[in-house]
Amino acid sequence: MMGRNGIPRLVVGATALVLVAAVATGCRPEGTPGPTPSSTPSITVKDPTPGPSVTPIETDKPQAGFEMPAACEDIYSAAMLAQLQAANPPLNDPGVTMLSTENADLLEIIHSGVPTLRCSWGKPSEYGLATNVTAVDAEQAGGLASVLEAAGFGCEAMGEGTVCRIEQKGVTLDDNEYTRGETHYIAGDALVTTAWINFAPDGYTEDIVAKLWG
Repeated sequence: MMGRNGIPRLVVGATALVLVAAVATGCRPEGTPGPTPSSTPSITVKDPTPGPSVTPIETDKPQAGFEMPAACEDIYSAAMLAQLQAANPPLNDPGVTMLSTENADLLEIIHSGVPTLRCSWGKPSEYGLATNVTAVDAEQAGGLASVLEAAGFGCEAMGEGTVCRIEQKGVTLDDNEYTRGETHYIAGDALVTTAWINFAPDGYTEDIVAKLWG
């Protein structure tokens, strides 16, 4: 299940978790106390049907200035794609339904009918990530960085847009430590949202931005 304005409850599996550590890099959104997850972050949202080459959702709304990639393989450099395939396959396992964010404002845009491409890495477990590349307009993108900063994200300029990150640590009932978080890139014509648990490849979002915006 998703939190309205909180960090993702990503479950990449069924093992129960109890958080005993606090948010490592930020607080929860204003006006809403930060929940203490009582189970392993769950991958439980229904995005477009996963597959190696997911077709973006069509819309009548023009998206000038940004060309939606045709498939997940198109959002990475050759080197990053090879790294992901080696480190945590497969791409778009149908059992993985992890949200790419649990922020309500971002989810509203992603599921509003605009073109979006969903990509996940890993099998259902406590190790993986999910990304959505979503075409937006300036009105939709405007103010999102401020919304994320209010929710405890750290944001900074990157390329022609803004990247925002947050991370959280916890311990399972079996005393196994885990780390999860979200990294989002906001541009005037598109949005890249990523949630991860125990799997955050170095330069992941930066590679997508370099590939799609050059």
